[in-house]
Amino acid sequence: MENNFKEGDLVLCTVAEISKTVVFVRIEENGEGTIITSEIAPGRIRNIRDYVVPNKKIVCKIIKIGDEGNIYLSLRRVSEKEKKEVMDRFEKEKTAASILKSVIKENFEKTIEEIKKASSLNEFLCKCRENPAELEKYMKKADAEKVCRILQEKKEKIVEVKKKFKLSSKNPDGIKIIKKILSSCQGSCEIRYISAGNFTIRIKAGNYKEANTKVSKSLEEIEKQAKEKKADFQEIEK
Repeated sequence: MENNFKEGDLVLCTVAEISKTVVFVRIEENGEGTIITSEIAPGRIRNIRDYVVPNKKIVCKIIKIGDEGNIYLSLRRVSEKEKKEVMDRFEKEKTAASILKSVIKENFEKTIEEIKKASSLNEFLCKCRENPAELEKYMKKADAEKVCRILQEKKEKIVEVKKKFKLSSKNPDGIKIIKKILSSCQGSCEIRYISAGNFTIRIKAGNYKEANTKVSKSLEEIEKQAKEKKADFQEIEK
């Protein structure tokens, strides 16, 4: 099967084999790749199996595609945010495939291939919530109705993203200024005071990417307001 990979792509892989200096992986659905020891984790690695074991699913970044199509990957260059986004997408695809397989059965693989030519399985089913007629392009009407019922009964999984930040002001009216800055985000998120200018911000959404984007936008607004009011702002990395 031909792939359309390019350098910088994030891919979900399954560890196939581990040698002393190289980890061999199967890229989800399409292809194989390798990770050299220096791309497993930063610093000195005493035991490679502390990071990867056979059959474990890992998120990697493509750092090079050789002339003969060899795919070279990195595990250490993937951020926690990127890992969560890819894993979230994988879980949703797996759930979507499970729903379709439970109904279609015999023509499952062929139907999946046809749908994937246009979009991911999860995106397709999300569209079908609003427009059930799309299902009938790929299956019998009776099967389409069954899938619709499952989609209507299935509750969306809610994902929460929480981050920490510092906000303070040396102004005599510092407390009022802080309250005014934080009020700009009230309603779109939950902000809680911890101690000594430390706060947490939480947002819930249907998937990690959406929740993380909303949190980032809220923090950007808080930082903007802080600069305007000459307050000190700092996002705290986990």
